[in-house]
Amino acid sequence: MKNSPKTRKLLKSILLIVIMFVASRSNGQQLKPAASGYAPVNGLKVYYEVYGEGKPLVLLHGAFMTIEGNWGQLIPELSKTRKVIAVELQGHGHTPYSDRKLDIATLANDVDGVMNYLKVDSADVAGYSMGGSVAYQLIIQHPKRVKKLVIISSTYKSSGWVPVIANAFKNMKPEMFANSPMKTAYDAVAPDKTKWTKFIDQMLVFMATPFDMGDANIAKITSPVLIISGDNDGLDKIELAKTYQSLGGGISADMGPMPKSQLAVVPSQGHVSLMMQTKTILGYLDGFLK
Repeated sequence: MKNSPKTRKLLKSILLIVIMFVASRSNGQQLKPAASGYAPVNGLKVYYEVYGEGKPLVLLHGAFMTIEGNWGQLIPELSKTRKVIAVELQGHGHTPYSDRKLDIATLANDVDGVMNYLKVDSADVAGYSMGGSVAYQLIIQHPKRVKKLVIISSTYKSSGWVPVIANAFKNMKPEMFANSPMKTAYDAVAPDKTKWTKFIDQMLVFMATPFDMGDANIAKITSPVLIISGDNDGLDKIELAKTYQSLGGGISADMGPMPKSQLAVVPSQGHVSLMMQTKTILGYLDGFLK
């Protein structure tokens, strides 16, 4: 069966992320990390980079992305006042492919392991897309690890996406990625280029698998949470509003104290374009994290 136009449009969005990745490598703002390496956690060597000094801020990238591709425009500014710890998740970027089952709970435990390795007891954590889901899982599994949480265009359950997105995830095929800019980006940094096909197969299974971390678990989060969403980024805005209410928001602050969590819906932005709004995102992060 041929892929639907909506599925092809989703793939185009993913490829745009890769274009953003390529652009970030030559934007003139790149910084060299103060430290980088591999943390041996859960049978995997997870790659990380550290920038700047100050209170720690952990960054988690989106699906098929790398530290540089997701955060290259933001790290130079964030690292002026913070110790930025950026992680590349299983099979992504410099972190090797593994036959280990890929799921959100395991990825969250990997992040916890990296923090242990770097002797970081707790930190602010920001995640985009898949990285946002991992960040949600991290605070559920290891609540003392996370001081403040930033979720960018992400959800803690499959039903948080509009149906067309969930259906597109299920219909994507490996051949759609052949000879793509994504393959070029993978070859540039992957420790073993021959794992490309296995990586894509593993990621497509991961993306097509329904998940739900539980409304009750979100309601138990005590750390302040900043949710940033594009108004047309594929997230179900009714579910997003329910999430914010679970975190204590959606009230009349004129009749009581302002909630410690925040919700920002950025106009005229999709899932990919939202992450390109560097100044906007920095403004929200700066106000919230301080």
